[in-house]
Amino acid sequence: MTPRQKMVSLMYLVFIAMLALNMSKEVLSAFGLMNEKFEAVNKFSQEYNGSLFSQLETKAGDNPTQFKGPYERAKKVEVLTKDMYAYLETIKKEITKDVLREDNGKFNYEAMDKSTIDEAWFSGDGYSAKGTELVKKIADYRDALVAVFGNDVKYLPIINDVKARFDLKDITDKEGVKKLYLDYHYKGFPCIASLTKLSAMQNDVKKAEQDIYNALIGNTTAQAASMKNYTAIVIPEKSAFFSGEAVKGKVVLGRYDKSTVPSSVVVNGTKVNLATALVDGQVNFSFGAGNVGEHEISGKFTFMEDGQPVPIDIKGNYVVVPKPNSATISADKMNVVYRGVTNPMTISFAGISADKVSASAPGLRSAGKPGQFLMNPGSGAQVTINVSGTLPDNSKVSDKKVFRVKSIPAPTGSIGGEIGVVKGAKSRLEVSQVTAKMLDFDFQVDLKVSGFSLKVTGQPTVVVNGDRVNAQCKAALARAGRGDQVTISDIKTKLIGSDILLSRTAPVIYEIQ
Repeated sequence: MTPRQKMVSLMYLVFIAMLALNMSKEVLSAFGLMNEKFEAVNKFSQEYNGSLFSQLETKAGDNPTQFKGPYERAKKVEVLTKDMYAYLETIKKEITKDVLREDNGKFNYEAMDKSTIDEAWFSGDGYSAKGTELVKKIADYRDALVAVFGNDVKYLPIINDVKARFDLKDITDKEGVKKLYLDYHYKGFPCIASLTKLSAMQNDVKKAEQDIYNALIGNTTAQAASMKNYTAIVIPEKSAFFSGEAVKGKVVLGRYDKSTVPSSVVVNGTKVNLATALVDGQVNFSFGAGNVGEHEISGKFTFMEDGQPVPIDIKGNYVVVPKPNSATISADKMNVVYRGVTNPMTISFAGISADKVSASAPGLRSAGKPGQFLMNPGSGAQVTINVSGTLPDNSKVSDKKVFRVKSIPAPTGSIGGEIGVVKGAKSRLEVSQVTAKMLDFDFQVDLKVSGFSLKVTGQPTVVVNGDRVNAQCKAALARAGRGDQVTISDIKTKLIGSDILLSRTAPVIYEIQ
């Protein structure tokens, strides 16, 4: 830009600034009228608050048990209010001491267009000693009012209102610039605007005093009873239901109010850390779910009211169901139990703890642990297992399942522990034991051979009682030569400890070397 263009631009900037600083007389007069309204209301509030204080004093004399404590608090509030109101009146006189009044005693509002506090309240980007004093006075007044009630939840609406009315935090303007409290509300404002704002603060002081007196007398119930502070809470009879079961519970009105802060909370014997668990009046808790089944939740909310702890019991329940960490897979054609052996079984009901499940069937007994059973089926081609479970509400559910009963598969004969075609000398066969083995059977069984038939090629069959060759067998073996095969068949096999004779045992062949 040329020097001339820079000059023209600067002139426009100065002209716009002059327009901005030249506040209209109508706006100044409007501020003045508003100030008059505030001062009139403040005068009325002073008289009205005095009558409320007198009522409380009278009640304290007539009924000291109920109103002595509130009256003592009211006396503290009265002193704090008078001091703060008088201090603000002094500030108002300081900022208007050089302003001329008209014949009727009123200020000439149209002449109060300049700021009279900037140099007195501010220094650089911060406060001056006077500005610091004013902010501290407001903060001390606010904190002193709050201290009168401590943490008494009965007066939390009043306490929160006081904190909001006299909030001195930094404020971000519409351009996104963060400013100090006094800077945002007073710096650069015309004198009449600052005067009106101070009168408005005096009104806040009187309004806070009035609300406190009404609360101490017991007149203020509107805020506590407002339905806007309540929400509908659904409380089921329990936290888990089964298909087909009636869902029972109740709906109540409860408050989710962030201003309602308990002094302590205990859940299931553990004290909750309110510094991290309290969110908008709600207390979050966490603990292990425990075993499968129904459990109770108990504890206490404790609030301070009128200086005394008021406990509120916590009562609830919940149901723990098994975590679905494995699939249930069954082969429909393989529901089988074997006769003659002990069949281990696990029996359960989804959603019911094992100790609340019972089962019955011929040959079924408990294995000593919840959910564990042993089955020894008897005669017949099938057995039905009936299962029942007890739900948390003591109602019963039942089911059943049919299992096929099969005999133990046929074993295989062996000589000296070997099966199939065994080769060896005649002398080995003469001293070897004839036994039986279960091949590809998942149960551990003990077998005993009680007899067999021995056949040497070209010689009559010898029937033996027992599990070793006898003298007749040895005579037949003496006539056998190398390469001859000895067939051991009709092996009679029993389970040790049982009289059950197993199916025909597969033969074993011994080839003489």
